[in-house]
Amino acid sequence: MPLIDAFRAIAALFILLHHFVSYFPMSDTVWDEFPVTFEWFCDYGSMAVQVFLVIGGFLAARTLSAPNMSPLPLIWKRYVRLVVPYLAAICLSILTVLVAGPWLIHWAIPERPTGSQLMAHVFLLQNILGFDSLSAGVWYVAIDFQLFAATAILLWIGRGRIIGPTLVLIVAVASLFCFNLNDEWDDLAVYFFGSYGLGAAAWWASNRERNPIWLVLIPVVAASAMAVEFRGRLVIALAIALTLGISRRTGCLECGTCFKPLAFLGKISYSLFLVHFPILLLTNVFYAMLGLSSLVSAMVGLLLAFISSIGFAALFHHSIESPAAHRRITCLVSSLFVKFRPTAR
Repeated sequence: MPLIDAFRAIAALFILLHHFVSYFPMSDTVWDEFPVTFEWFCDYGSMAVQVFLVIGGFLAARTLSAPNMSPLPLIWKRYVRLVVPYLAAICLSILTVLVAGPWLIHWAIPERPTGSQLMAHVFLLQNILGFDSLSAGVWYVAIDFQLFAATAILLWIGRGRIIGPTLVLIVAVASLFCFNLNDEWDDLAVYFFGSYGLGAAAWWASNRERNPIWLVLIPVVAASAMAVEFRGRLVIALAIALTLGISRRTGCLECGTCFKPLAFLGKISYSLFLVHFPILLLTNVFYAMLGLSSLVSAMVGLLLAFISSIGFAALFHHSIESPAAHRRITCLVSSLFVKFRPTAR
C-alpha cells in the first residue's frame, strides 16, 4: 500500500522534528534564531500521531475482519510484534542515559529506571501505573496495543459482520464526544479510540459492496464532534481516514508506486520512532562534552542527529524489527526458555 507508506513516512518525520525542536541544548540554541518555525513544530508536530492512529485502525479492521476470529492469539502476536523492538530501544535509551549522566543535566533525560518501572514498561503499563517513560514517545506503543486489543475483543464479542463493527463504532463515537474532551483519559486507549475508530470505519465503509453513503457518514460524525469542541487533531484524522477510504473504494490504495525515499522511511517508520530519541540525546552529550555553544555548531549537530537517526533506524529495522530478524529473536528467546526452564523430577 504505497499511500500508507507515504503517510507513515511523513508522519514519522513530523514527530522526529517535534522532538528535535523540543529537547536538549542544541535545540535551545537554534530556537532563538528560528522561533516561529521551532514553535510551530513544537506545538503541532505531535499531531502527526493522528496519522498512525487512523492507519492503525484501518489496518486493524482489515486484520480482524476474518470470520471466526480468535482474539487472544492475534493480541499476543501484536504484543510480541511491538515489544521486541520496543524493549531493544528501551535498553538503548537506558544505556544512553547512563552515558549522558556525567555530562548533561536536562529535564527531558529519564531517571535511572527502577525494577518496578522496567516491569511496567515490559507489560506496557508504565503510564497507567504512573511511572515516567524511559524514552520519548513510547507511550504510543502502549496505546497502540490497548487499541488493537480492545478492537479485537469488541469484534469477537460481536461475532458478526454487523454487531462487531457496531460495537467498535459506538466506542469510537463515545471517545469523540466524551473521553477525548478530557485530557485525564490520555493514558488510556479510550481517549484515542475516536481517531482509531475513524480508520476502522474507513476500512469497512470503503468496501465496494456497501452503499457509499457509509463513507459520507464519517465526516458527518467527525464534524459533529468538532462542533461540540473543535480539535485540530481530528481534522487530520478525518482527512487521513477519508483519503484511505476513498482510495480503497476507487482501487487506488494498492496501485502505483511510492517515491522511493518515502517508501524507505515508511518501511522503517516504527524503528525511527523508537530510536531517534536516544540518538538525539547522545548527539547532545557530545555537543556538551566538546563545550560547543555557537549557532552553527548546534545546527550542524541537529543535522547530524537527524541523519544518524535515519541511518541507525535502518540498521535497527534490519537487525531487530524486520520479520526475518523478529523470527530469529523470538526463536532464540524460545529456545533459551526451553533450555533453562525447570523440569519436573
